[in-house]
Amino acid sequence: MNYDIFNGDADGIIALLQLRLANPIPSRLITGVKRDINLVEKIEAETQDHVTVLDVSMAKNIKGLDAVLNKGATVFYVDHHQSGDIPTHENLEAHIDLDANTCTALIIDNLLDGQFHLWAITAAYGDNLIAKADELVDKASLNTEQKSALKELGTLINYNGYGAKIEDLHFHPAELYKALLAYPSPFDVIADNESPFYKLQKSYQEDMDKALAIIPMHKSDSLRVFELPNSAASRRISGVYGNWLANDNPNSAHAVLTQNGDNTYTVSLRAPLNNKQGASEICGQFATGGGREAAAGINALPNTELADFINKVDDYYLQA
Repeated sequence: MNYDIFNGDADGIIALLQLRLANPIPSRLITGVKRDINLVEKIEAETQDHVTVLDVSMAKNIKGLDAVLNKGATVFYVDHHQSGDIPTHENLEAHIDLDANTCTALIIDNLLDGQFHLWAITAAYGDNLIAKADELVDKASLNTEQKSALKELGTLINYNGYGAKIEDLHFHPAELYKALLAYPSPFDVIADNESPFYKLQKSYQEDMDKALAIIPMHKSDSLRVFELPNSAASRRISGVYGNWLANDNPNSAHAVLTQNGDNTYTVSLRAPLNNKQGASEICGQFATGGGREAAAGINALPNTELADFINKVDDYYLQA
């Protein structure tokens, strides 16, 4: 049995897309909404099984990873999030890069010698590595229209991954992956009027218009905080809205809070683009928080801890 385990955002989907375009194999797909990252524990691997894990923190999946390795399965693990101590095991091949300017799809791109490089650029845009993606576009001699197309497609694939549950999404990430697997190039997706691109494009604009109408609940020299209501539209747009805010004001940190309806918030935190550090450190101080240096989140921040969170973010970036 082959297992493909991947984050349901643009980076996870496109990382696997490149691998399976290069090496098609039958596999069981394990994924979920973007914040569903404890994925390795969802399988019961056996000896002779092969497990591919993409774009989920090894530190968050170490229990499941140890269990899989102890069963005798082989594991190919690629990621750019917190890893913790990487196990030394003959059945584990790990490619972990914590650089704030890379993502899992770019690591895969290097391993495949750029075989599906346009897809890797699309993932970089989706993961909000705008400067890096722009650099790669220039090296690939793409024109302005092509650059814009890849950026929009990456953003839309990423947008689809956000939600508290699968029902919030327009496409189950596994189904979106399978649909995109039909297209060797991202430009093929956009050229097909029946592809997922057009449904996502329309829905994204509707959700973004609602978010852009909201004024900040907190604004300082180092941080802007926006609170979204408890709705599927809010949950879908929260991450890409945070990315949009970060690009709109690269000197400030941004937090997008989405009401969960139980006196907690889902938090998306973006470090300033001009100082891409600290987000994971800050969010990791709260019970359900984690992420990476440039972008992190908290799944359930109690209302009573909101002021503490804001103070921690303000203090960190005022001193940085």
